[in-house]
Amino acid sequence: MHTPLSRLFVSVSGVAAVALLAGCASSVKLTDPPPVETRTATPVGGGSASGTAGASSAGTAQSSVATVNLTQPGGSASAEQLARVVYFDFDSFVVKDEFRPVVEGNARALVANKQRHLVVEGHTDERGSREYNLALGQKRAEAVVRTLALLGVAATQVEAVSFGEERPAMQGSDEAAWAKNRRAELKDR
Repeated sequence: MHTPLSRLFVSVSGVAAVALLAGCASSVKLTDPPPVETRTATPVGGGSASGTAGASSAGTAQSSVATVNLTQPGGSASAEQLARVVYFDFDSFVVKDEFRPVVEGNARALVANKQRHLVVEGHTDERGSREYNLALGQKRAEAVVRTLALLGVAATQVEAVSFGEERPAMQGSDEAAWAKNRRAELKDR
């Protein structure tokens, strides 16, 4: 038989175990798909001043999304001369607008040459646990791979891998070093 004191001990130890487990939980869900930035597009070829897409005289709405032509070369840069690094904000795996040309240029090269393959390596700075950084690096690599896929690159041409904090681009424990280490590198396979 349990005494009131032993029941109290069992009750308190149960509450302590629940509190301990709750304290170890992370609010970051690494299984959720990466967020997609939504931005208001400026209408192409005119439109209303309010930023909404204008309608033609037939009453059909015109798209205000600019298209990316992957069949036309984006300049004279060869596949070897393309930029190969996409940098990320702290604790983020959203591909920023300023790195769209990097991804689009590599997508153009991959679409033009179906025999070409890339490995997208995800990296992080040193902050955070090893496991968290490996997962974040994988999310960064997958975000770039998803963007390439949206631009018409075949899934068999790209692979996402993570190195987490294991291969820093720059040594140091300051913002300049951390900013260089939060990246995804596109490498020929």
